[in-house]
Amino acid sequence: MEEGEYRSTYHNVNQQRCVFEKSILSRRADCSYAHRFCLADREGVSCQEKSAQTLCKNVLDKLRENALFALQIKRLDGPLPHAKEMKVQLGGLAGMQQALNLQHDSDEAIENIHHVISSIIEEYGEIEALPYIEIARAVSAFKSRKRARSIRD
Repeated sequence: MEEGEYRSTYHNVNQQRCVFEKSILSRRADCSYAHRFCLADREGVSCQEKSAQTLCKNVLDKLRENALFALQIKRLDGPLPHAKEMKVQLGGLAGMQQALNLQHDSDEAIENIHHVISSIIEEYGEIEALPYIEIARAVSAFKSRKRARSIRD
């Protein structure tokens, strides 16, 4: 399947894309509203609840905006590179768990993204009131998994 054709089909099949799709596909996070599907030889994630998707999108946009310094970026002109997006998503979720005093080992997967997000908003009242300085520290401290070394002859 040609890449352009794949993208077109993907958007037709997945009209409500999960904004934390990269984190879920990395197997480092999951969500009660996530639905995995396969298209050609690739996997995708859709969100089963429109209101949850909107909430996650708004939180993720704010996380990106407040993590620019931690990512050593002056301004956001488009999508983040994959590694930086993973830092924002997984580091941001870990930071929210820390702000909620939930124990989380960095090697453990986040069990329910929607639960973390709805809990922190319930705790702080609104998206703008979240402790972004504390969350940005977790984004900065986030380490991606090391790639497995391949055996070469």
